Amino acid sequence: MSKGRSVFRKHPRDRGQVSVARSVQDIPIGSKVTIIIDSGIQGGQPHRRYQGRVGTIYGRMGRAYMVALKDGGKIKKIISGAEHLRLVR
Repeated sequence: MSKGRSVFRKHPRDRGQVSVARSVQDIPIGSKVTIIIDSGIQGGQPHRRYQGRVGTIYGRMGRAYMVALKDGGKIKKIISGAEHLRLVR
């Protein structure tokens, strides 16, 4: 989390207890998600370079999800917890 103070800072209304509903959400495979890192939960965080990126769920690994996204010309595969993923509407 080094050099990520402005990236991981929360809005004052979003501070405090972390929502349980977001950590137990069930995301279907093949759906599009946005990586929004929740700094209140340190476990399962992807690297801060992927903050705000959109990817596709291609599998699960335990409680975590495997996300594929394009970075430049390559497809990167990231393992992230459900708390740090939000469905694209």
